[in-house]
Amino acid sequence: MAEPTKTIPPPAGPPDPAPPPEVPVPGFIGALERYIPGAVEKISFWVGDWTVVVGPAHLIEVMRHLRDAPDARLNFCSDVTASDWPVRAKRFDVIYCLYSIPLRHRLRLKVQVGDGESVPTVTGVWPAANWLEREVFDLFGIRFEGHPDLRRILMPDDWQGHPQRKDYPLEGPGELLLERPMDWLRLRQKEIE
Repeated sequence: MAEPTKTIPPPAGPPDPAPPPEVPVPGFIGALERYIPGAVEKISFWVGDWTVVVGPAHLIEVMRHLRDAPDARLNFCSDVTASDWPVRAKRFDVIYCLYSIPLRHRLRLKVQVGDGESVPTVTGVWPAANWLEREVFDLFGIRFEGHPDLRRILMPDDWQGHPQRKDYPLEGPGELLLERPMDWLRLRQKEIE
């Protein structure tokens, strides 16, 4: 008799662990918390990297502070990307990788948003974020409010869906794009039989 298969629920997202007590929070993160009270929702430290989670309403003010503050000077936005955690209400983490060239330190900044919610564009702070935000829009469908040219950058203009979402069909959109991948797989199995 075969053992019943166990259904493992999908992960709810990374835990973003708090820094251990023996690791001091960098001064520029503490200064950010004092300069914009309530903006920092969470501070995380994992494998030597610091992450700050902020809400979309504070994003631009936080980014300007991190770029201009003498103790932060995060003057290079090296990447903007996203991750998709469909089981969460705020399913997307929009992730900004920031680096200080003169001070040689880095910070990862996350903004959590739900499906259909937008994030303010940071192109007014870092113009080079233009194409990076377009890529996130194209592949995840996250809209950037105030973006000067928000359109697809990798996929054709008439492409259906956003291929980096976890609910995107494994073999592409075909003629039928279903909201749940298991439905699509069941239909695919019937075609094979």
